[in-house]
Order: sequence, then structure tokens, then C-alpha cells
Amino acid sequence: MTAVVPVAHAAPAASPRPGGMVRRIAQEEWRLLRRDKVAMPALVLLLMLLVTAAFTAWDSQRNAEAQRSRYQAQAHEDFESQPDRHPHRMVHYGHFVFRPLSPLAAFDPGVDGYTGHTLYLEGHRQNSANFGDVRQSSLLLRFGQLTPAFVLQVLAPLLLVFIGHASVARERESGTLRVLLAQGLRPGQLVAGKLLALGGVAALMLLPAAVALAAITVTTTAPAGLAALLLAAHGLWLALWVLAVVAVSAWLPRGRDALVALLAAWACSVVLVPRLAPEAAASLQALPTRFETDIQVARELAALGDSHNPDDPYFNAFKRKVLAQYGVSRVEDLPVNYKGLLGMEGERLTSELFNRHAAESFGRQATQLQWVDRFALLSPVLALRRVSMAAAGTDLASYRRFVEQAEQYRYRLVQALNQLQAEKVQFAQDKSTRDVRIGREHWHGLADFSFTPPPVADALRRAAPAAGVLLGWAGVLALLLAAATRRLGRMVR
Repeated sequence: MTAVVPVAHAAPAASPRPGGMVRRIAQEEWRLLRRDKVAMPALVLLLMLLVTAAFTAWDSQRNAEAQRSRYQAQAHEDFESQPDRHPHRMVHYGHFVFRPLSPLAAFDPGVDGYTGHTLYLEGHRQNSANFGDVRQSSLLLRFGQLTPAFVLQVLAPLLLVFIGHASVARERESGTLRVLLAQGLRPGQLVAGKLLALGGVAALMLLPAAVALAAITVTTTAPAGLAALLLAAHGLWLALWVLAVVAVSAWLPRGRDALVALLAAWACSVVLVPRLAPEAAASLQALPTRFETDIQVARELAALGDSHNPDDPYFNAFKRKVLAQYGVSRVEDLPVNYKGLLGMEGERLTSELFNRHAAESFGRQATQLQWVDRFALLSPVLALRRVSMAAAGTDLASYRRFVEQAEQYRYRLVQALNQLQAEKVQFAQDKSTRDVRIGREHWHGLADFSFTPPPVADALRRAAPAAGVLLGWAGVLALLLAAATRRLGRMVR
């Protein structure tokens, strides 16, 4: 790919209105772009890639959602169709829940490919989600999926660099800049015309994404406010590059110097820093391995007490409390099955332990993200991704919401089964889970799981700090462009 070929063109006729002169300059830029044999096909290719990415991502999201819904219905049916059994056997039979996809995940899948989407829920354990797409695909998926977000975040800025790097510099190199200024054109008008031209190209790049987001909003339950936030964030991202490209082209004397500088900026801010930032965050805030966590959990579980040990201090105290509550002296005299009560208490203790460790793990991951956010001062694409994933419902906070809701459901399910053991099974008969059974109708209604997505206000709140960083970058680049414009006027005097 090469840049727009520098062409010395005639100065536009003087216009009494500054806006008319700006439009004339922009029109001349668009005319040169249409005549370029490389830039125009590259732009058409990018637009085709955006359309293809939008369609394939939407089709993939739709198929994945249909597949998860089918598996969820099958898991629900399998659970409720279990035969007459002991309730505790149903506790260990467990249940599967599948994370529903956000409709806007078709635009930006975020961390969904890394976190997994299937949870196996069972008693006495808290499992992690499995079957992340990255773990089941080639290493190319780790570089980036072909989605509208990837094309706009990575490829679109590169094309803007090649198209616009010489927009101002070629006027200086060809000698037309002095002629234009001698005829009364102000440097600010020239730069504004170049901005308008390159901004029009950026708006054209954004058009397929806007159509895709509008279609998602109309055909699904995706909130229009979050779709608008996605579009606005990526529009601001392209605006940053428009400002940067024109500013560098106005600052440096030659187009090739501007091209080298802008390519270096793209490589560092879009490729290098986003790859190094997570590694740096992981070294600053390390996460324990799964093996280390399992060992720590096992130690703390052992310290909680053993309900099968008649001499265990905690459960001896629990038994005395239960006997005093019902006013009896033996567990055989209780109106409920003591084993069911014991299961409920054990599940409460272990769930509190699991929830504490899960909260600590998510807290460490949040700290890592805070370190990554600091690198957004060097690479605004990190701030853009935070906004994009928050709006699409594919960030870490959205995944945590699913895991916590699934855990709450698991706890209610297991406790309901333990309560069935306490109320429907006699203590004297509860010798073996193979011999004692209750009717299968007791499982009906227990397997229903419904995920509640976060409210729009919550996503906006999470996206606000990163959006502020993007606006800060826009302000800095606007100041740089203003300085380059003033310097441009001095250079030709």
C-alpha cells in the first residue's frame, strides 16, 4: 500500500467565505483520493472487510446463542427428568448453566473468548467456567477475531495513516503552500480543509459499523444507548487518528518523514503497548495458580470442621444448638432429618469460603485492569477497548456478574435439595442414598436459571473513566494540531 501520490494542483479560487475555502480544499483532497490507484482500492477493501466482519460476527453470535440455548434447555430437561432419587444424590448430580451472549457481543466479543461460557454446578464445590474459544482454537485467535471492533481499532487507523500522511506535507514539498498563502488562504483554513477531507474518509469507514449496530438494536434486545456509545467511542477513536495524521503532516517537512513517524506511533500504540501492558500488570499483581488456590481452599475447608467427626467442636456445637432449638435431647427425636440440616449448614460454610476466594480473585484481576488502564496514557486504544467492552457487555465485570448469579442459583438449588432431605426423608431410614428415594416431582422447577444483564447505567458508569481518557487524548492532539498550524504559517514567511 502506498500513500496518495503528491500532485501539485492549482490553487482554488478565492472565496469571501472561510467555510467555502475549507470545502474547496476538502473537495480537492477527495478528488486526489479518487484518482489514486492504491488508496482508493484499499479503502474499498477495508469497507468490504468491515461489512464481512459485521455479517460473520453477527452470524457466529446468533449460532452460538442458539447453541447455548439448546444446551441449556437440554440440561434443564435432563435435570427434571431424573427418576426417583435421594435428594443428596441430586446434589451431586449437579446442573449445567450457559452464559447468554450479549447481542452487542457480535460487535466486540471482549473477554468472552478467554473466560469460558459453561458452568457445572454441584454441591460442596464452586467450579470455574470452561470452554473458552481461545483454548479451543488456533493461536491466530489470540491476535484478534475478525469483528467490526477489530477492524476499526487496528486496521482503520493504519489506512488513515497511508491516506493522509502527506496531506499537508505535499503542499509544502510541491511549492503550492506558498502560493495558496500568498493568495490569502490562512494556514488554519488549509488545515481545516485537510481535516474535513480525512474526517470524511473516517466517517465512511464508520458507516458499515453504524448500519450493523442499528440492525442489532432493531432486531434484538440490545439497548440503543449502549449501541450509540459503541459507535461514538469508535468515532472518537478515528477522530484521534485524523487529528494526529494531519498534525504530524503539518509539523514535519516531508511526507515520508510523517509516514515513518505515524507508522511508528501506530505500531507502538495499537500493537506493542496493548501487548506489553497485560504482561506488566500480571508481573505487578500476580494471580495465584489454580493449583495454589485449590490447596489453600482445601486447607481452609479442613479448618472449618468435619461434620462426619462426632468429636468436631464446631459441629458438636451446631448439634447442641439444633437440639435446643427444637427442645429435644437426641437427633432421632427431631421433627426433621438432622442429616439434611447438617448438609445445609455445611453448604453455607463452604459457600461462604468459596465466595470469599472468588471475590479475592476478582479483586486481584480488577487491580490488574487498573494497572492496564494506566497504560492508556501511552496507548488510547486501551481506553477504547474498556469503553467498547463495557458497552458490549463483554468485559470482566459482565463475566463476574454471570458467575456470581450462577453461584447464587447453585446455592439456592443445593439448599433446596438439602431441605428436601431434611423434610421428606426420615432420619431413621436415612442410612444409604441408594435405598431411600423421594418422588421425581420434587425436582420440577428447581432447574430454572435466568441471567439478568447489568443495567445500562452500570455500563455507562464503568465506561466513563476510559471515555474521559479518550477525550483527554483528543484535547492533547487538538493542541498539537493548533501548534503545528501556527508553525506552518511561520515556516512559509
